[in-house]
Amino acid sequence: MKVKWLGHASFLITSGGGVKIITDPYKVDMGLSYGEITETADVVLISHDHADHSNAGAVKGNPRVIKGAGDKEVKGLRFKGIATYHDDAGGSKRGVNTVFVFDVDGVKVCHLGDLGHDLGLKDVSDIGRVDVLLIPVGGLYTIDARVATSLSARLAPRTIIPMHYATSKVDTSKFGAISGVDDFIKGKAGVDRLNASETAFETGKFPASTKIVVLKPAL
Repeated sequence: MKVKWLGHASFLITSGGGVKIITDPYKVDMGLSYGEITETADVVLISHDHADHSNAGAVKGNPRVIKGAGDKEVKGLRFKGIATYHDDAGGSKRGVNTVFVFDVDGVKVCHLGDLGHDLGLKDVSDIGRVDVLLIPVGGLYTIDARVATSLSARLAPRTIIPMHYATSKVDTSKFGAISGVDDFIKGKAGVDRLNASETAFETGKFPASTKIVVLKPAL
């Protein structure tokens, strides 16, 4: 199973059999200058309806678009949506957010979307043990580095891939004062900064302790 970070909260996840999943495709505006998404996919996961996460029309291949809570199955893959909020005020500021959990080639992936609050015991239980956690760390519109650190420890994934933080492709004067990834990784062990946008995972071949993989945006 391969994971490629396109940018922001958008990833291309490809199974060994060639099934392609894109998470939270962004629209190039609002201070984001990541390249246009031109990938094809079989499935698009949308955590919420803000423009920087819901540009499903940019994805080619007539994908099945999945939104909201509940269980769905596409191409033999099962997707579990868990209802959460985009803020720490029960959704009153920025509305709802969906956390997606799914299994690809025996590797369990969790994409937290634009999660805006710490998770309760039930949510953590519903997510279960995770192999690859895709977690926002930049704050401003999502959980910040402090909450992301605490939540990561509670979920205890085998690998963490940070997302939704300031890069050279984010104009913070337009997007807002979102933090960079360094606030999240500083002082942590097991950090692997890759000079690449893509990495691969195989069931049964994860390190004994949690690893943080920092990818470069592909677009």
